[in-house]
Amino acid sequence: MPLFHYTRAGGHPRGIRGHSPLPWLALIALILALVAFAFAWLAGWIGRDRLTAQTFTDTIEATGGKHPGFRRAHSKGVCVSGWFEPSTQAATLSRARVFEQARVPVLGRLSIGGGNPHGADNSARVRSIGLQLRSDDGQQWRMAMNSFPFLAVPTPEAFHEQTRAQVPDPATGKPDPARLAAIQDKYPSARAFAQWAKSAPWTDSWTSTEFNSVNSFWFTNAQGQRRAVRWRWQPQATPRELDAAAREKAGVDFLTTDLQQRLTAGPVRWNLLVTLAGPQDVITDPSIPWPAEREQVLAGVLSLEQMQSEAQGRCNDLNFDPLILPEGIDGSDDPILAARSAVYSQSFNRRERERAAGASTDDTGDRP
Repeated sequence: MPLFHYTRAGGHPRGIRGHSPLPWLALIALILALVAFAFAWLAGWIGRDRLTAQTFTDTIEATGGKHPGFRRAHSKGVCVSGWFEPSTQAATLSRARVFEQARVPVLGRLSIGGGNPHGADNSARVRSIGLQLRSDDGQQWRMAMNSFPFLAVPTPEAFHEQTRAQVPDPATGKPDPARLAAIQDKYPSARAFAQWAKSAPWTDSWTSTEFNSVNSFWFTNAQGQRRAVRWRWQPQATPRELDAAAREKAGVDFLTTDLQQRLTAGPVRWNLLVTLAGPQDVITDPSIPWPAEREQVLAGVLSLEQMQSEAQGRCNDLNFDPLILPEGIDGSDDPILAARSAVYSQSFNRRERERAAGASTDDTGDRP
């Protein structure tokens, strides 16, 4: 019987007729108060010392400046499209449909690190790829991958702390070196990351860049076997390293120009290599790389065939949330993975509102 069931005769709720309505009014008021509190908490209006997606996104914006209509991070990029073809071994790892279908359409984006949509390709240490694989049953596998093999810090709080240290000092227009040094002193993984940035080769093309999932995921196959994995896109193009002089000569848009030229000759390709975790490997900390000798499986080939500008391409409407996953693939309990998903959503919603208000992603504007 419903709690508030009105009778024809008296109009009182059955079961409370003749009793004071004050307890029920108090209960309703309490429920409304809890709803209001939850809304304020999620919006970041209270508990401001805690880390929220809104706070994190605000900090990311502060590192790259205001560019309405553009992504808050990896702001400069191009749209790409093509196909993924799984290997025969892929289905032994996961029952995901993308590993059973002969050919899966792909929509993606190649980009550089930083929050400036007019940034210089020849000074961007980080390169990235975002992909959406859509199987014939409508399921999607989205991924956001980077050229670095591990993160500089182990937790969302540390990630936010690192991002705050990268905010330019108003007096110099550059991050404070002392704050950056303090991050490296506090987190050994940040020192290791800085060493990677100094020693890793600068390759001559997006197509010769390796991209890493960084975070860990779970693959489950048709037999119910569940394995922790990380994956990477290994380029089929032969890398050619650029020294400082060659990078200077290459110019601020050389990655885009190079990709256009390569695509005129045919598709560009990467191999999907899936690394299986060992018993002692850390699943929830992306700042700890797994040993190179771990078992790897060639799970397929990505072929990109076309490129479009950000303003004209379909990738502009995509949020490459790494937790949009098909059956057979699950996210790990890595807290940074969850934080990335939340911040991507916050960033996507902001730029969609800005575009609805008239902001444009036409990249023909003046460059700084």
